[in-house]
Amino acid sequence: MNQNTPILPKAQVLTERAFSTVSRFLHIEAVSGMVLLLAAAVALIWANSPWADSYHALWHTSFSIGLGEYVFDRPLHFWINDALMTLFFLVVGMEIRREMHEGALSDIRQAMLPIAAAFGGVAAPALIYVAFNSQSPQSHGWAVPTATDIAFAVGVLALLGRSIPSNIRVFLLALAIIDDIVAVLIIAFFYSGGLDYSGFLVVALGIAMVLGLQHVGIGSAYAYVIPGLIIWGGVLMTGAHPTLAGVVLGLMTPVLPSRRLERPMQTLERVVQDLRKRRDSVEPEELAHALSDVRRAQRDMLAPVTRVQMALHTWVAFGVMPLFALANAGVSFDGIDLSQDGANWVMVGVIAALVLGKPIGIMGVSWLMVALKLCKLPEGVSWSGIALIGLLAGIGFTMSIFIAMLAFVDESLLGAAKLGVLTASLLAAILGLSMGAVVVRSVKRNAAQA
Repeated sequence: MNQNTPILPKAQVLTERAFSTVSRFLHIEAVSGMVLLLAAAVALIWANSPWADSYHALWHTSFSIGLGEYVFDRPLHFWINDALMTLFFLVVGMEIRREMHEGALSDIRQAMLPIAAAFGGVAAPALIYVAFNSQSPQSHGWAVPTATDIAFAVGVLALLGRSIPSNIRVFLLALAIIDDIVAVLIIAFFYSGGLDYSGFLVVALGIAMVLGLQHVGIGSAYAYVIPGLIIWGGVLMTGAHPTLAGVVLGLMTPVLPSRRLERPMQTLERVVQDLRKRRDSVEPEELAHALSDVRRAQRDMLAPVTRVQMALHTWVAFGVMPLFALANAGVSFDGIDLSQDGANWVMVGVIAALVLGKPIGIMGVSWLMVALKLCKLPEGVSWSGIALIGLLAGIGFTMSIFIAMLAFVDESLLGAAKLGVLTASLLAAILGLSMGAVVVRSVKRNAAQA
């Protein structure tokens, strides 16, 4: 027995070190970017392999949630793209909310810049595409290169590590969110029957519930799940992409800790003192109540926007986003025929619009806004950083492919558009990583000189 005694502490130490190493590994943003790109590569290879049918069958597998005779049935692809990705947009919305409170977006002149740049990044690609495809039906795809795939753009940026100034990430997030909202509006007004405004009443109900819970001081994140689901369902009813519900909830998340009669540190001191006095006579129920007070005090020490974001970060980075990539990157090259009239120009137009139009539009509008002194560059963001953002915004991918499927009935034009989006996204990622290396070297050189 005595021989075995030293083994337990050693095993415990090794276990703690292992968990600490895994924790540090999971918090390295470059790792999450690599996992995302690996998932995309697996999807692309799988969809063009002899087992391609199993890939497409998997994402069309039906998954339903029901209560009695009320059943909500959708394919697995929907649950990943429209439900799980809401968590990603929730984290993004909370990051934007924090920056609006005390960061790069707290200054109105800085907040206007990514908004204006986003519109430049929509207009320039559309104009470039139409320059190559002015005739119908090719011209129907004018909106294909206007969208930015925020998940992949952020994933590629994460590959560059923590040397990239945080304000570049915030700028890209803000720009991509505005970009996505514009893309959703384009789909609603140009590629569908319009928005169902009755859904906005449901959204308003969910928002009212969130505000009510916040007003009475409810700090637990679980209390907001039902209002969040109501907002999600309302956005779905409108015909817009339901993941926008995540952005709405993120922007509503409080940036200050909950106010209580007793401050968190006072609660901790009271509980510790009470347990010390009565350590030999504490009943299990009293101990459970004291531990509950400690957990509540621990929760209230951090602002909800920080606490929830930290809790979701690992799940989103290593669960939601790789699943999203696996479900959406599997574009099959079968059936793509560039010999039909106009198909090759659709592909060229999409590539030129995403690879050239995005950075030109974003940089051009940003320069104009700064030159007119309507805005200023965020702290730590140089013009090379704006160029990096513009190049990464050229990663269209999922949203661009989705718009292409709405824009083209002809299979050859659709195939050409998909190939153009894939090629452009790959080129934009490579160019973005190259520009990112330049930005990283510049940051390190400036740090060494300081």
